[in-house]
Amino acid sequence: MLSVAQRKAIAALIPRLATPLALEHTNAKTITFTTSELAAIREKSAEAVLKPCNGMVRNSLRLVTEIVDKALEDFQGIGSIPVAERLYQFKITLLESDPVIWRRIQIKRCTLDKLHEHIQTVMAWENSHLHQFEINGKICGDPELLLEGFEDEEDIVDSTVSSIDDGIPKSGKRSRFKYLYDFGDGWEHEILFEGCLRAEKGQRYPLCLEGARACPPEDVGGISGYVEYLEALATHDHEQHEEMMDWRGPFDPEIFHPELTTRRMRRGLPDWRTME
Repeated sequence: MLSVAQRKAIAALIPRLATPLALEHTNAKTITFTTSELAAIREKSAEAVLKPCNGMVRNSLRLVTEIVDKALEDFQGIGSIPVAERLYQFKITLLESDPVIWRRIQIKRCTLDKLHEHIQTVMAWENSHLHQFEINGKICGDPELLLEGFEDEEDIVDSTVSSIDDGIPKSGKRSRFKYLYDFGDGWEHEILFEGCLRAEKGQRYPLCLEGARACPPEDVGGISGYVEYLEALATHDHEQHEEMMDWRGPFDPEIFHPELTTRRMRRGLPDWRTME
């Protein structure tokens, strides 16, 4: 949306755009440009701001530069792919796991709450504990679950309505944020946004592309408890070997099947909000 002053400033710099700029309209107006026209406007405006001109023109050109920067970012970033065709690729890593436990997934646009569900199913967690995201220094989660310990609801970004677009750069550049599951065991994950791409025709989504190693069992006691659990399982004369075998049965920490994980992602989780 450009004001008449901004449109006049652009026309003065690039006269050939005077007609599409609709200078006869005195109200703010949305104008459609090609990417090459936007690039030319950006270049000319940035140059003109540095040259002597009156304050009103300089202010108009600065605002034009900001508007064009955003438009170019949308064209060249995630906005360059239509929402219906857009895929988001993430790598999910369980921090402090050694050897590293990780997954790579492709999903359609969704809420952060739905991303939580994808993480739960791809990691084979059971969604039986609290969780939260930490994105750009802000806590994101379901206020209905996380209000305890916060002074008011404004302390939390509501993940049930926030899009994953809110947590990644509009440019589509790689970025990282944190996901914490089970505040007792403290399963902290790094969520690496690897970029957007176009969905393949005929391919179903969500999709687990690859990964490594099984997810630790629920309530095993965090990373340190998991290490002790594996040691007890592997050592037949360990004092807790039988207890651990009775608790979960045989467990192979190296097993991971992306195909089975994809099926689990597509089934999703039961909607606890509608369950009695």
